[in-house]
Amino acid sequence: MERLRLVAVVAGLAGVVVSAYLTVLHFQGVVPGCPTTGPINCDAVLSSRYAVLGGTSVPTSALGIVWFGVGAALWIAGWRRAIYAWTGAGLAFVIVLLFTEIVLLGAICLWCTAAHVLVLVQVLIAVTIWERERR
Repeated sequence: MERLRLVAVVAGLAGVVVSAYLTVLHFQGVVPGCPTTGPINCDAVLSSRYAVLGGTSVPTSALGIVWFGVGAALWIAGWRRAIYAWTGAGLAFVIVLLFTEIVLLGAICLWCTAAHVLVLVQVLIAVTIWERERR
């Protein structure tokens, strides 16, 4: 089980890095290296009105920095109940983000997808640990 926690911490730290990268690029006004035409289109996603918190210039990727950072801290501390709630909330937010990308924008950002996969990794680890503890 300790290996799984380590993987979850690494996934959290990787998520901080991806989210920080997207946040820095947002404030620099630069689109990350990613296709900018067709269904895989980082520019369409990251320049949309959904790329910032409503009414601000704060990118949603800044929330990713916070979410992944807090998540890594929870994994390090081993606070299981908090981890279960935190990863569940993260999964719910990823579902909203995917809906926004696919349905509302008709485009997918590869960098955003990387962050979504890291959330999913943490969710799967949390579910695995929860299942093992139930036995």
